[in-house]
Amino acid sequence: MHRRLGTTLAASTFALGVVFATATAAEAAPADKPQVLASWTQTSASSYSQWTAARSNQAAWSAYGFNWTTDYCSSSPDNPFGFPFSTSCARHDFGYRNYKAAGTFAANKSRLDSAFYEDLKRACNSYSGATKTACTSTAWTYYQAVRALG
Repeated sequence: MHRRLGTTLAASTFALGVVFATATAAEAAPADKPQVLASWTQTSASSYSQWTAARSNQAAWSAYGFNWTTDYCSSSPDNPFGFPFSTSCARHDFGYRNYKAAGTFAANKSRLDSAFYEDLKRACNSYSGATKTACTSTAWTYYQAVRALG
């Protein structure tokens, strides 16, 4: 009887462990994760602002299990000719990495690339004249590169 009770207790403990692990996994990825991801990867300035705020407070979003890693602009300069493109590249990486992990990258790639281009153009808005033209031309080149190679 003691052996059977021990086996039953072990099985119950294992079952509780499985239930706990499942609950923990469910808590790590809230049901609204796809909506949050989508809201942070749109072409709008407000989407960009929401993402940058979340990026600066990643701990608040840890339950979502987002991948925040970045290599910025990959093998291209992060700030070509002094233009501040690194944050735009980081958000682009965020979208790519997280949609790939979700298995929905192909359906979202075009929008991610468009959001990247809009972010780059916003980075160029603080310039004027020939400098702004050079910045937006560089932004166009970066956008074309990710569309073709990204």
